[in-house]
Amino acid sequence: MAVFSACNQPVETRHGTSLPSAASPQLQAIDSLMWTRPDSALARIMPWLDTCLRDVACNVSKNSGDSGADVARYVSTAYDRHYANLLLAELLYKNDYPQTNREELLEAVVYFDSLTIATDTRDADTRGVSLHRADRRDASHASATDAPTIAFLTARAHYINGAGYYERDSVVEACKEYLTALEMMEEHFEEKELVGKKAQFMALTYGRLGEMFDEQLLAEPAITCYKQALLYCKREPTSVYGISVLLYNLGIQYDIDNQNDSASFYYDEALANMPDFDNLHYRDLMANKTIFAYYNKYYSSDSVIRSLKHLVALSADEEEKTTRLLTLGNILFEDRQYDSSRVYFEAVFEKQEDNTSKLIAAENLSNIYQMKGDSIKAQKYASFLASFTIMEIEKKTNASKVNEMFKDYLDKKQEKRAGLGREKAVKRALEIIISTAIVVAWVVFTVARRRSKKLLKEQQAEADRMLGETKQQHQEELEAERQTHRMEQAAMSGRLKRSNQELRELKGQIKHLDDLAAKTESATSFNEEPICRLIMERVNEGQFKSKVNYVNYKDYALSKSNLLDLRLAADLHFNQFTRRLKTAYPKITNTDLDYCCLYLLGLTDSDVAALMQRSYNTVIERNGKMRKIIGSTSALPTTLMEIANDSHQFD
Repeated sequence: MAVFSACNQPVETRHGTSLPSAASPQLQAIDSLMWTRPDSALARIMPWLDTCLRDVACNVSKNSGDSGADVARYVSTAYDRHYANLLLAELLYKNDYPQTNREELLEAVVYFDSLTIATDTRDADTRGVSLHRADRRDASHASATDAPTIAFLTARAHYINGAGYYERDSVVEACKEYLTALEMMEEHFEEKELVGKKAQFMALTYGRLGEMFDEQLLAEPAITCYKQALLYCKREPTSVYGISVLLYNLGIQYDIDNQNDSASFYYDEALANMPDFDNLHYRDLMANKTIFAYYNKYYSSDSVIRSLKHLVALSADEEEKTTRLLTLGNILFEDRQYDSSRVYFEAVFEKQEDNTSKLIAAENLSNIYQMKGDSIKAQKYASFLASFTIMEIEKKTNASKVNEMFKDYLDKKQEKRAGLGREKAVKRALEIIISTAIVVAWVVFTVARRRSKKLLKEQQAEADRMLGETKQQHQEELEAERQTHRMEQAAMSGRLKRSNQELRELKGQIKHLDDLAAKTESATSFNEEPICRLIMERVNEGQFKSKVNYVNYKDYALSKSNLLDLRLAADLHFNQFTRRLKTAYPKITNTDLDYCCLYLLGLTDSDVAALMQRSYNTVIERNGKMRKIIGSTSALPTTLMEIANDSHQFD
């Protein structure tokens, strides 16, 4: 019983270890103020840091009249000095100032890392005893439980160090520091402890990673980070606009990834969570919703242009105005109003300092002047674009590196989660085995005293059976844990599996092409081809309706192999139909070609929607887009059949 009790004793954990109580209460007060009033906190810390940054023993006269003057009296230890420099770097960042104490911050990062390592080693023996425990007797200013923890401060140091790297255009180093901050928090705090300021910090870190992946045009990891940031921001909002901005950023990423339904949902959610409508975030959101409506043809171009001009008029400053002008110029350019768009692009190019905006404006201006025949001005903007070629190559290289770093971080996180699951399984198994052993021992002892040897053997056999069942149960639980781990690993390697599957499909397609080339005979007509008969059988069986959700017809969906067979059949019977169509109309995509081949069979939009697993409205929009590309006023199936039968049309 003593052994059993010891094994089931709860392990005391004190994640992160509290800040030493000898740390300056004034610094802790500035730290607390920073989360709500970073401007006031910076005003309190700046006056004495200018004179005390390197001389930790200096003292500022109380007669200086500054409310933060007394703080320097408490900066008497290395701990306080590094803590103060960390606070200064954070406050400069939160107030949009460049990081001026870079050297001191790097020293603080090393210092807090060493404290965390020492604390983790100490915790292994003392189960969470804080540093400078004896000093708590003198802690009259603040409770140790209210103070920041060592691990939390270390994570903050890595985060703000990443911000410093990013200011210096070191994207890969910045990403590494942000991920280190996340790993530090996840290693030292359980999920239920990530509340309050810690939840805010997690939201800010994931949000910053999302912005960085967005800038590197990596939509998938950006979406992952923004969703994690939103989870923590809902626990503890980073600002009154924090939730709405994250929802808006998710909408942008789904918009970029052409997931229109998800983009529309998040845009609407962002608007619903916007606390007021007189702010930059609201105007950014409305600009994106307007552009989204334009490209999805929800509104006319005139209506969209009027809305964007209204947003230009609402701009709060010149920087915002040039951003709005760039958006307006892009829409006018898309609408082929080149002279009007040129005016806005030139204003952006001359006034905007952001290189990304200038590059977009320069590219469009170069195209406009080429169309106007003004080669001198076209060359001017083309030269500006050429100067950024190396930067774009470096950006793509950085994107690849940070994407791999984020994948490694997710893999490690998954492995750690699986390891914790195994530890829990082993602990449960030990509890079961020890409990069973105690029961068996008690049974054996009782039977030995009260029963005969025969009965004792029977009871022993029963106990063995119970132990065997318990072991079997333990083995089943372990196998279930292993299966769960394998499933989690499979989910993490989903992309690799999809790539392998696509490779296998490609090899199958190549084999299919070889087999097809080897055939000496073909069907007498297009409709008699096996793939065409298969499609018509599904259409006749499904009786597809436009008002029924296409998901209900997923069993009738065509595979990539089916669509390839259909294209080959169309090319065989209609003199390379898809090649001729793609050559004549380059804007037609490969997916558009699949739609065209289906229309050759005389299928309706409802049939196409079910077979291609797209919404009915999406098919209607794609139908209209292809008619516009081809320049036809007739029904699309009629036009396509004319093109198919006229084998010399594009010769």
